[in-house]
Amino acid sequence: MSDETTIAIPSGGDARAFLSLPGGEARVPALLVVHEWWGINDDIRAICDRFASEGIAALAIDLYGGKSTADPAEAMQLVTDMKTADAMQVVAGGLAFLRAHPRCNGNVGVTGFCLGGAMAIAAACTVPGVGAAVPFYGVPKAEFVDFTAPRPPILGHYGAKDGSIPPERVQPVVDQANASGNRFELCMYDAGHAFMRAGDPNAYEPKSAALAWERTIAFLKKELAG
Repeated sequence: MSDETTIAIPSGGDARAFLSLPGGEARVPALLVVHEWWGINDDIRAICDRFASEGIAALAIDLYGGKSTADPAEAMQLVTDMKTADAMQVVAGGLAFLRAHPRCNGNVGVTGFCLGGAMAIAAACTVPGVGAAVPFYGVPKAEFVDFTAPRPPILGHYGAKDGSIPPERVQPVVDQANASGNRFELCMYDAGHAFMRAGDPNAYEPKSAALAWERTIAFLKKELAG
């Protein structure tokens, strides 16, 4: 069960977050979890608990200052108002929080869904100290895609039937990373947008979701091993 906490933002102020820890006392890999355009909700907290059950400490970071919604129009306004540069400050704060936590083995990755997937790639490109990134169906603004220097390994999950983030938007980012000597492994699924969203029968695709989860856990345990 995730517990609410507060993280310090390097540029000043703080942000809300929710931390889920594995049982026991052992030091474990840690992961920042970035929400969809809805904000932090029960689905994101459940995903954090699921990571914790796999032996990974998971911290859901709030990019909306405590706001969340189930209304698409309001979600669109929230994501429009959010600035990626500000989000990266929250990521940096969450990274520092996890690395200082006594249960963390010192290695911290980042994952996210839709908006959060875009932020995961942006964090891999712009936030020092990220150990690995797992974006789900998201692509950031071009100015936050920079593979001219060594970046952490990325495992990306995208739907071949995604009308919001179609494959032709994803492939150039993958190609740019790999052409620069970085590693961006792309996994495509016979699914549409938000196929991991278990609470949405119109989006959820259980076979793709199960495979993406299996690949994610194996990737994170390998890349973030202590």
